[in-house]
Amino acid sequence: MRRFFNFLRSRVFLINLGLALLAIVLITLATLQWLSSSTDHGEYVKVPDLAGLSVPDMRKAIEEAGLRYEVVDSANYDPEYPRFSIIDQDPPAGNEVKDNRKIYVTVNPSGYKKVTVPDVIQDSRRNATAQLRAVGLDIERVSYIDELGKDMVYRLKFQGKYISPGDKLPKTSKLELVCGNGTIPAEALIKAESED
Repeated sequence: MRRFFNFLRSRVFLINLGLALLAIVLITLATLQWLSSSTDHGEYVKVPDLAGLSVPDMRKAIEEAGLRYEVVDSANYDPEYPRFSIIDQDPPAGNEVKDNRKIYVTVNPSGYKKVTVPDVIQDSRRNATAQLRAVGLDIERVSYIDELGKDMVYRLKFQGKYISPGDKLPKTSKLELVCGNGTIPAEALIKAESED
């Protein structure tokens, strides 16, 4: 055991220990220098504001900034932005990111998606309104015709034309409900009187 402790105090051991420590320090410094240069440590690119840009303009801005892009879900139409323009991005504009980072963009579709008109014929006006609003359609106005069922829906109109349940319309379309006013139609009265 004494020989071992003597070896630890020997000149040969101390020189080898010093060389090993020097090698570790040099290798660590070289590795850090290489990582810094290969990962562009401390070098960032500012993300451009892409909101409202057309797809070609967005591509140009992304390429000029040295970034990449990927288009994500574009099913939600936003009427405040032009068709086929950028409505959202991740990361947001102004953030600092590494060169060649991927930016996720959402493109405004050409219009609202189409929804199916539910069958609200022979429903009450209140029920029909709730069902139509549930699928994303709006009621622009209500008109009345001579029919016995007061506030019962008899027809639907879109842009002045009659439509049927099952038809497809763009979401947020404005419809007209044609409801009964609670009076018997004149033709029914004439027919009833002629049968008597």
